[in-house]
Amino acid sequence: MSIIEIKLPKSISKALNLPVNSPKRQQLKVLAKLLKRAKHTEFGQRYHFDEILNSRHPGKRFQELVPVFDYNKIYREWWHKTLEGHTDVCWPGKIKYFALSSGTSEAASKYIPITNDLMRGNRITMIKHLLTLRTYENLPVRSLGKGWLMLGGSTDLQKGPGYYAGDLSGITAKKVPFWFSPFYKPGKEIAKTKDWNEKLEYIVNEAPNWDIGFVVGVPAWIQMSMEMIIERYKLNNIHEIWPNLAFFVHGGVAFEPYKHGFEKLLGKPLIYIETYLASEGFIAYQGKQDSKGMKLVTNEHIFLEFVPFDSKNFDADGNIIANPEVLMIHEVEEGKDYALLLSTTAGAWRYMIGDTVRFINKEECEIIITGRTKHFLSLVGEHLSVDNMNKAVEMVSEQLNISIPEYTVVGEPHGNFFAHHWYVACDDSANAEDLRVRIDNAIKEINDDYAVERGSALRDVYLDILPESKFMEFMELKGKIGSQHKFPRVLKGKMLADWKQFLETGKL
Repeated sequence: MSIIEIKLPKSISKALNLPVNSPKRQQLKVLAKLLKRAKHTEFGQRYHFDEILNSRHPGKRFQELVPVFDYNKIYREWWHKTLEGHTDVCWPGKIKYFALSSGTSEAASKYIPITNDLMRGNRITMIKHLLTLRTYENLPVRSLGKGWLMLGGSTDLQKGPGYYAGDLSGITAKKVPFWFSPFYKPGKEIAKTKDWNEKLEYIVNEAPNWDIGFVVGVPAWIQMSMEMIIERYKLNNIHEIWPNLAFFVHGGVAFEPYKHGFEKLLGKPLIYIETYLASEGFIAYQGKQDSKGMKLVTNEHIFLEFVPFDSKNFDADGNIIANPEVLMIHEVEEGKDYALLLSTTAGAWRYMIGDTVRFINKEECEIIITGRTKHFLSLVGEHLSVDNMNKAVEMVSEQLNISIPEYTVVGEPHGNFFAHHWYVACDDSANAEDLRVRIDNAIKEINDDYAVERGSALRDVYLDILPESKFMEFMELKGKIGSQHKFPRVLKGKMLADWKQFLETGKL
């Protein structure tokens, strides 16, 4: 082995000023790989990928030549061509699969391109993620070879002219490798169904026949399935039927609001493993036991950029300005919120997915998801984020020993000033006024801006308690039932109007 192949400790490499495989280097390598693959596409020709590749500073040149896109802009200008069957538009070849992603604020479905290259990158990332389990202490090895209950979308995909579309989880499940089939529950046949009630009923019926080690999915739906099993078989907890259940792999939404109610269903603690798998790609995963954040995937199939989430780059409705400040991974700071831009092996280029993240450990590239660019409230400068809301709900749930699996918040006029109106799902015994005061006080502790404005223009906070079924019923009426759909934490625009109509009439 030559000296340049010897892997030195980071501290020694840094002291000697030797090149290290830093996140910056990894990301520039990923960018080069993406540009090379797509340089002969329409997009690559339009935005001079050859010139970017030959530049001394390809990252900066990429930012200079390629504009920032949101979904509406990239679909209008580019992705509609791939849906119409054109080849070599934003990525080489023909796009045969699209993930349907409605998000939580848009009425119409978004068609996100899915390619074999993207799926390959996702699979490699998943394997890397699973390998991190080797570092866990007291790992329940016995559970590793048990069944995986993966509660995702239907694998019976919608057929279009030359393509298939559906949930990413459904597309992924459809391509489950043969060697994984014996572990995969509920199995390929029931995974086809689009009727969530039928799928849940099947899981409840089959539960005694399975030996489950992992449950994988959005917390609300995993919790609901476990509650139904416990009720059907008159159990004290889920471990009475699945004694080897040891892992919960979750993502899509913050787990904090669900955790207290979720743990009431257990007979023993689980190992929680957080993932950040969006329709656009596998972005990050929890790489260490008990880590508070997720490690960004910097060396595989996604080039990441970060837009400071502030009033300089976004308007009051969360829309990005024309020429925002954009940073690469080595330029970010810990403790600040950023909107994510992705360039991927499916032909997303500088694409804003709508999530906001915060670095909690820049050296390890560890982030937490803090919300959505359009899911925040700042009527008078209170800067209330979804992260603030989740933490407040978690604090109050623990104080009162209650479960609050869903909630949403609305900004309302209050005379010449403003107020926040909370709608909280709780099937436990709780007092609305007590909840209102506790949540308000919790947010004052968490958010200094909120505390200041509560003594000024943010004059009041209202809170209504609703059964969890109300939230589910509303989503079902909106056609947003299933694992890919999350109840929006902040309601605005048409969703708010529909919500108010639903509460008044029970209809849309």
